[in-house]
Amino acid sequence: MSGENDFTSPDCCHLIFLYNLTLLVPCFSAVSGQSLTSSDSVVKKPGESVTLSCTVSGFSMSSYWMGWIRQKPGKALEYIGRIDGGTSTVFAQSLQGQFSITKDTSKNMLYLEIKSLKTEDTAVYYCA
Repeated sequence: MSGENDFTSPDCCHLIFLYNLTLLVPCFSAVSGQSLTSSDSVVKKPGESVTLSCTVSGFSMSSYWMGWIRQKPGKALEYIGRIDGGTSTVFAQSLQGQFSITKDTSKNMLYLEIKSLKTEDTAVYYCA
């Protein structure tokens, strides 16, 4: 993958290697004229931290809640958390402490930081 990837591109995802496991982070949008664009792939090992990002266009993040979900291989979607129009965040109880969500409205950027990566964090991560 090279450069930033638009959600319409089939390679729109973050790819993180956790030993021989992969973490994919595609981005998507359901409304015409609005899009979420992911940053490049990175390579990480268990115990390291990573910050995933999505660039928002076509609407103001200060007017909407923005969130992250993930899907582990063979499992259902799992809610991670969200950030409101300001800076307040809410996380799934089981995931509090390992994840943080921030945003930079001046740059239209949404971020998910995952601390102390574990192999069980291998999943497809979606910003929404």
